[in-house]
Amino acid sequence: MKTSSIPSLRVTPELRAEAESVLEGGETLSSFVEQSLRVQIARRQAQREFVARGLASRDEARRSGEYFTADDVLSELDASLEEAEAKVRK
Repeated sequence: MKTSSIPSLRVTPELRAEAESVLEGGETLSSFVEQSLRVQIARRQAQREFVARGLASRDEARRSGEYFTADDVLSELDASLEEAEAKVRK
């Protein structure tokens, strides 16, 4: 597979120094930038999917007329958490 380049990024000397100061052993500035780009892409994809699920849920609630209070949802989440914690303790 042929690779391509990301446009060069102009930053202040201070930002470059900060980035270089957090590099781990054997890590290059290029690999750091690439990993940062991958993380942000994944975060934004997850955020878009989350919003899409929320909008679909809203539309389904409007269509069906079935709504749940925040207290009901939180109670159900608390029960699920307690159940999961009990499994871990066993």
